[in-house]
Amino acid sequence: MEPSQMSKRKELLISMLKDADAGVSSAAAASLERLENLQSLGEVLEQLKKGVVAEKVRAIYALGAIGGQQILKPLVYCASRPEDDLKAAAIDVLGNLAQRSTLPVLIEKLSDHNSGIQAKAIKALGNFADKSLVPYLLPFIEAGDGLTDAEAVIALAKTGDTALEDKIMKLASSPISATRAAVATALGILTPA
Repeated sequence: MEPSQMSKRKELLISMLKDADAGVSSAAAASLERLENLQSLGEVLEQLKKGVVAEKVRAIYALGAIGGQQILKPLVYCASRPEDDLKAAAIDVLGNLAQRSTLPVLIEKLSDHNSGIQAKAIKALGNFADKSLVPYLLPFIEAGDGLTDAEAVIALAKTGDTALEDKIMKLASSPISATRAAVATALGILTPA
């Protein structure tokens, strides 16, 4: 979008902030914020390319705040990077966005060598609340590590598959408190049949 066109939009939206109707002023504020985010997309992508790891992680989360289809490609790229910090942040943001087109990338991360990355991917997949993901998530409840098993229990509960209730309840006797806490959380999420 040309700078002059962007300026015209912003000017109009700023004037709409003063509208007597709260719905109009609220919509104008939201649109103004989106335009500001779009303007900063180039800066965020530049930071993602040239920044140090901490700056790149911040840039990944900034992409999530910007939203839209244009951020998916850089996030998918970051999820495939070898640096665990970048990978984890990208998986986290992709999970929050829950765009079906990114499912293959998140499923692929379930086989990552790092259990922390696996746990992030499990949690991200839980945000899709999709019963078709049960076969991918179910093996992790056997992990017994208090990390991937805990995330899997909650993600499985989010699918709404009540047939899993007994499997989830069995983990209530786990020696790991994080797993037991996840079971308690999952039982509150899982809606009875």
